[in-house]
Amino acid sequence: MPSQQPSPDLAELAQLHGVAVSYEGSNRSQVHVDAPVVVGVLQTLGVDASTPDAVAAALAEARRAAAETDLPPTVVVTEGTGRALPRPARILLEDGTTRDVDAVPDDLPLGYHRIVTDQEDVTLLVVPERMPDVPRAWGWMLQLYALHSARSWGMGDFGDLTEMADRAGREQGAGVLLVNPVQAVSPAHPIQRSPYSPSSRRFANPLYLRVTDTAAYAAADDDVRARVDALAPELGELIDHDAVWDAKLAALELLWPHRPEAERARTHDAELEAFATFSALAERHGGDWRDWPESLQDPTGEAVRQVQVDLAERIAFHAWLQVLSREQLDAAREAARAAGMPVGIVHDLPVGVSAGGPDTWSHRDDFAPDVRVGAPADAFNELGQDWGLPPWKPRALAESGYAPFREVVRSVLRHADGIRIDHIAGLWRLWWIPPGEPANRGAYVHYDPDAMVGVLMLEAQRAGAIVVGEDLGTVEDEVTETMHERGILSSAVLWFERDWDAPGQPHDRPGDWPVEAMASITTHDLPTASGWLRAEHVRLRASLDLLDSPEDEAYAKAAEDKRALLDLLRAESVPFDEDDVASIVVGLHAVIARAASSLVLSSPSDVVGELRQPNLPGTIDEYPNWRIPLPVDLDAFFADDGVQRAIEPLRTARAAESLSHP
Repeated sequence: MPSQQPSPDLAELAQLHGVAVSYEGSNRSQVHVDAPVVVGVLQTLGVDASTPDAVAAALAEARRAAAETDLPPTVVVTEGTGRALPRPARILLEDGTTRDVDAVPDDLPLGYHRIVTDQEDVTLLVVPERMPDVPRAWGWMLQLYALHSARSWGMGDFGDLTEMADRAGREQGAGVLLVNPVQAVSPAHPIQRSPYSPSSRRFANPLYLRVTDTAAYAAADDDVRARVDALAPELGELIDHDAVWDAKLAALELLWPHRPEAERARTHDAELEAFATFSALAERHGGDWRDWPESLQDPTGEAVRQVQVDLAERIAFHAWLQVLSREQLDAAREAARAAGMPVGIVHDLPVGVSAGGPDTWSHRDDFAPDVRVGAPADAFNELGQDWGLPPWKPRALAESGYAPFREVVRSVLRHADGIRIDHIAGLWRLWWIPPGEPANRGAYVHYDPDAMVGVLMLEAQRAGAIVVGEDLGTVEDEVTETMHERGILSSAVLWFERDWDAPGQPHDRPGDWPVEAMASITTHDLPTASGWLRAEHVRLRASLDLLDSPEDEAYAKAAEDKRALLDLLRAESVPFDEDDVASIVVGLHAVIARAASSLVLSSPSDVVGELRQPNLPGTIDEYPNWRIPLPVDLDAFFADDGVQRAIEPLRTARAAESLSHP
């Protein structure tokens, strides 16, 4: 199908609505978006561009709206700077005081304020210039579900996170834990396995609750506790999310009548009430509200109000699960602090939420419901990527003063010492795939990065938290440069910090990596260290027919990459035994221990020699994504000599830095 470039009028209309008609591809060449795709994306924004006459009418309206507006819906200034105003205004400060001004003054406090003129009333954001420096520390990046102990039920839980924080801090000297997203999923089978596709980013996932750590369990009599204990599922070769949820749900239902009076007396805000209502309905009608009876699809309708009466007890139960989740997440954070971790627990924020979950049900005006976000085609994904998540509408965000984004960030930082933003480039632009199009036929839609980054920094500074951004892959230079300028850590991964096209030539040695970075050997979407060294990724992809080259060539390339990695160890004068994978893994830890980066992280999978990677992109049921437990429990993990050998370079390097930089 031949490409059709947008007309000048369509291109201008798209620009006025933040839709890019071209972009720089992964090979640095200019890629033009087909006109039908631009029309489709505009349609999801409520703009009719289906005919030349419709384009002309929409363009005239957009030009008129732009000419009549003196101020954007949200004005952003950096702390200590001012801004000219088109006319005298009154600034309503967050603390309730007011100031009459002719310009935004440079001495306003950080916060969310308002500018009111005789014609407009808009949000004013005063945001930090830069985040405080991040303490230099090493730590673990965890797939929480993969942890397990004698007390957890079939998968890792918040209790395991608390134990990991306590023991990693006290016994190993770790200073930070990065945890996979623990946001809510719909309580209906099949339970969503991927932590990066939650139903809500504002609430926690009760699948991670430790039932026996609740006050209700402590208050129950021996018979009830015995019945609860009998429900505990065994840990299988793979994690069974449905079985774990069924067991925990049954146990929590047994404990519900035994909750303390203080928990019975709690009141809940409207947002938690709406989420709990969705959860109660999802149990009856399925996890996607778009498949519910039409009368229940409107959260403000009479049918839902009646449900809130009829199912009041069940709604209160789901609200209680959120209270328990927050308490256990807070306990984990307190354990990290008590163990002396200089950073603490960093929680991961995924790109978006499922199209049929509670966030889109109760806040659907904020979303473009028929769009899926993803990524354009590149050298690794010729068909592009479709993540199946609906994006926020840029205009709706701006008109609300970015309230939805504020709430999401606050919900994570409520129980965290830091936040990692998955695909942080999405604060600048997201790849929108309109209805009926494949992943490679989309367009970038732009957001206001000054506002998005500003809100993120403001919320983090108020919470005393650090910010990390995942900027791997094809990311505009502006993204990483802005992050470093503002004190947000980028991501430095050893696999990507080598010049694989020139094996044997040191490239960006760890000592040259950015200070404003979080460094690691690998990530959850890549092979483990042992898997890479043993070419397990080639064997696996070959077995699933996922190779894009002949098998022998893939193995030859893997061997070449391994040689380049070993050359790096030699260049860094790191001792290792070429015939011993465990020795090489220790050497890789010695290399990243020398990173200039503020944070250096290891993975439990790497130090115990696990071959299987947590997630294999491009697969769903062909591979057990997000279902692989660690081969050892927590007690064995902390007692393992191989684990101690692997992390010793990290402990030694960061301990020496602490002594030299009191």
